[in-house]
Amino acid sequence: MDIKRVKDYIYWLYYQYLLITCSYVLEPWEQSMFHTITVTVFAMMVYTAYVFVPIHVRLAFEFFSQIFGGQPDSTV
Repeated sequence: MDIKRVKDYIYWLYYQYLLITCSYVLEPWEQSMFHTITVTVFAMMVYTAYVFVPIHVRLAFEFFSQIFGGQPDSTV
């Protein structure tokens, strides 16, 4: 891909983000606060999904495997 096209595409994505969130009408200091809060919330969501979703999937798998006739763990 051409570097200019990638740059234009990223700019287009950022412009779409500004339009969807209506943050283009904010003042520059308000925009920076809004973007900081948005990035922080998104980072917390990604971290939470990374840490807790695998645990819940494993527990659900163990639960359903016991219900549908999985072998019990050895007590030895």
